[in-house]
Amino acid sequence: MLHPLAVNPATARPAHVPVAEQTRDGLVESVHYGSVIALAADGGALFSAGDPLALFYPRSSLKPLQAVAMVRAGLRLPAELLALSAASHSGSRMHVDGARRILDLHGLHEEALENTPDLPYGRVESGEWLRRGGAPSRLAQNCSGKHAAMLATCALNGWPGRGYMEPSHPLQQAIAGVVGELTGEELHTVSTDGCGTPLFAVTLRGMARAFGLLASAAPGTAEAAVADAMRTHPEQVAGEGRDVTGLMRQVPGLLAKDGFEGLQLVGLPDGRSLAIKIADGGDRARLPATLHALELMGLDAGALAALQPDPVLGGGRPVGQLRAVDFTR
Repeated sequence: MLHPLAVNPATARPAHVPVAEQTRDGLVESVHYGSVIALAADGGALFSAGDPLALFYPRSSLKPLQAVAMVRAGLRLPAELLALSAASHSGSRMHVDGARRILDLHGLHEEALENTPDLPYGRVESGEWLRRGGAPSRLAQNCSGKHAAMLATCALNGWPGRGYMEPSHPLQQAIAGVVGELTGEELHTVSTDGCGTPLFAVTLRGMARAFGLLASAAPGTAEAAVADAMRTHPEQVAGEGRDVTGLMRQVPGLLAKDGFEGLQLVGLPDGRSLAIKIADGGDRARLPATLHALELMGLDAGALAALQPDPVLGGGRPVGQLRAVDFTR
């Protein structure tokens, strides 16, 4: 059930705190603010910073939850395509062909997709697409795997394909129910994501809870099917050179999904979880804040070191770094 969101303009701004900074020759050049929460398997907070109970829109970090709802509604896909249904992919040939395969398996066509046409999200992939004469496309857009899976789920259930993104559509109603269940929260209002699908206002705590449940789900459940597909095929969830892909490859069993506006969600096989929101919506502070939080959760610092951002350069030589600050003080 959706509940209206009453916003007081005087208090609507979350109370974020510094979570990362960039230095240059010993001077703090830039500071990034945000909020963080890490949960134990029982849902208790291991640590938090900022305002993790403020409502926000989970953007693409919602995709694994949407995929769970589709599997519960009867969607069955090879693991690599199920991972793609939860993806914000880079738009490589593998990704575009995968989205097309989802459609082909269910007798559907690209013209039925209702997501916003776009160029591939990845810089390398976009350049290759343009060199081949490609234009903005629904299949190339980074959410095409999810949209192809949504159409497939509609076909399997006899639901209309046209208008599948409307909040009143049976598919979106099923998704809303699963999001409420996994986050453990009442869903507040509905907005629209960049690709056109409904968004619900939730909290970082709720999203962390959901990822803990997915990452530790019992075999045979829809949650386990989605989590296992993502962990087995991380290149489908993001793409080569993407930090989300690197995180899942580097740490066995870790489940990760990012989202526009500076979001990172992580679930661990033992049920612990992490949610981060960078206040300015930028992307560069997300990874160092995530790596620091994972170290605080006891993950191997050596395994995470390979994922640390490159040093800040001056004249071609290292002069500083982008690093997390101690946000648990």
